[in-house]
Amino acid sequence: MSAPDRSIAKASSTWLPHWDPENDAFWNTAGSTIAWRTLAITTVNLTLAFAAWFLVSALVVRLPQVGYTFSPSQLFWLTAMPGLAGGTLRLIHMFLTPMFGTRHVVTLSTLSLLIPLLGWFFAVQDPNVPYWVLLLLSFLAGLGGGNFSSFMPSTSLFFPKRLLGTALAIQAGIGNLGVSIVQFVTPWIIGFALLGSTALMGDSQTLLKGGVESQVYLQNAPAVFVPFVLVFGITAWLLLKSVPVKANFAEQFDIFKSRHTWSMTSLYIMTFGGFSGLAATFPLLIKEGFGGFEGAPDPLKWAFWGPLVGSLARVAAGPLSDKLGGARVTQWAGIGMVVCTVLVAMNVSPDSLDEFPKFVASMLALFFFAGIGNASTFKQMPMLFAPRQAAGVIGFTAAIAAYGPFLFGMLFAWSFGAFESATPVFYGLSVFFAFNVLLNWWMYARRGAANPC
Repeated sequence: MSAPDRSIAKASSTWLPHWDPENDAFWNTAGSTIAWRTLAITTVNLTLAFAAWFLVSALVVRLPQVGYTFSPSQLFWLTAMPGLAGGTLRLIHMFLTPMFGTRHVVTLSTLSLLIPLLGWFFAVQDPNVPYWVLLLLSFLAGLGGGNFSSFMPSTSLFFPKRLLGTALAIQAGIGNLGVSIVQFVTPWIIGFALLGSTALMGDSQTLLKGGVESQVYLQNAPAVFVPFVLVFGITAWLLLKSVPVKANFAEQFDIFKSRHTWSMTSLYIMTFGGFSGLAATFPLLIKEGFGGFEGAPDPLKWAFWGPLVGSLARVAAGPLSDKLGGARVTQWAGIGMVVCTVLVAMNVSPDSLDEFPKFVASMLALFFFAGIGNASTFKQMPMLFAPRQAAGVIGFTAAIAAYGPFLFGMLFAWSFGAFESATPVFYGLSVFFAFNVLLNWWMYARRGAANPC
């Protein structure tokens, strides 16, 4: 018995003794039940991770209204920091599942979300808290962003290739809904004393908007997720098992020898980098672009629609990619992203509120095509690599694309500082997206491509 086999035998409470999802008999008798149960538990935990990751994007538009004095550039920096941390931590998470297993990784990474949630719970109650503290807490919110690069590779090990497009799209799509959930719940949950007790939950803050004062409880936004993190973190420990596919740190570097690792990374930067970056900055884009007009829209009443549309599109596109092939679906998604980005660029610097419906419509269409591309690219990777390598590539591409909120926050901060507009950024994105459409067509989607997937 090899060393990995002995460790698996000794740790039967964590490691499954055998796993072969491509074997129909095994899948139908035992594998399917375990795989779908694992998917359900890890998906709920991933949803909580995304909610924690994008918590800052929901809070930052309210901070100036309750007494924090920050410039637009400082606010964009706050939304950028979770992306910086998320991408960096994903580079670590991509190695964890083959080393420690699904059970340990999902449980501990979920419970780690308590750190930023409790930190923001206390910080938003004091408008005198130093800016560097908020930057640090924004960075720690990236703990939620890191989880994706261990959760998704784990799921890719549990399912046969014929179902991977569907399984990965369900997990990522529903997980992405955490963005919409935190942006949708926040405006409502901050409007009353949670549990009816200021002694337990803290005092209210005075919010000034349009010359009208009201009382809000910003600390409710992180607090509402704390019990869910505790419950589902413990549930993961009690019910999850780990697939006996193991590799040490050094062995996993073999994925970087393949050109497909780098091409798929570029494609996933287009789709998920675009989705996550715009989801984090959408509220501020509304505020900075349209907030100066009389009767300006509330950013949080509109911003959650983008991540919601993108997430649902990702769920729907998974089975479609299993049926039609990931590369073909990615091709159409990329073309759609190019067109929509140009339309956004034409409406993001308005002369009046009359342009707001066109801006929102083009942004929602951009989220829609990004969501489709998120699903189809994850179908392509398992078709190009062996299971363990595919898991690593999924983790790595997700890690690099997770820098989206950081890069977009930095780009918009620069663009508003230099041009007082986001228009240059969107035209630049349209060029990058067009490059990826050509890359995908040449390598994977065209007739006669060497590696159709």
